[in-house]
Amino acid sequence: MKYALKALIALADEAAKADPQAMTIEEIAKRSDTPKRFLEHILLEIRNAGVISSTRGRSGGYKLAKVPKEVSISELLRLIDGPIAPLSCLSRTAYQRCEDCSDEATCRIRKTFSEVFWSYLLIIESLTLDDMIRTPNLISTS
Repeated sequence: MKYALKALIALADEAAKADPQAMTIEEIAKRSDTPKRFLEHILLEIRNAGVISSTRGRSGGYKLAKVPKEVSISELLRLIDGPIAPLSCLSRTAYQRCEDCSDEATCRIRKTFSEVFWSYLLIIESLTLDDMIRTPNLISTS
């Protein structure tokens, strides 16, 4: 997930320029300090989800297809890593009842994790790529 977010931050930084250009995988890898071998598959998934677009050819590469405020971090998490719930019985997108659970309503494990998970969801579902690019870069690029 971290590589996907770093790549999207690099693409968002490029999109914010006066004359944004499509970025090659090599450029994205260099700017995001991400191994190129991981990026190809990640960028394909993100492109298929409509978050970025790609063009072929000499001046081709990748660009954001959405504005950063429209790129949901929770949707990216689910896209790249799958369900984000700590227990399958709490998942919105991949719900499964636990095999050893006789009653979800009285399950103390589910109750404890659900309280923590719903708090996490409130935060993570409110975040967008825009929130990430507005955070100052504390790493020196000199």
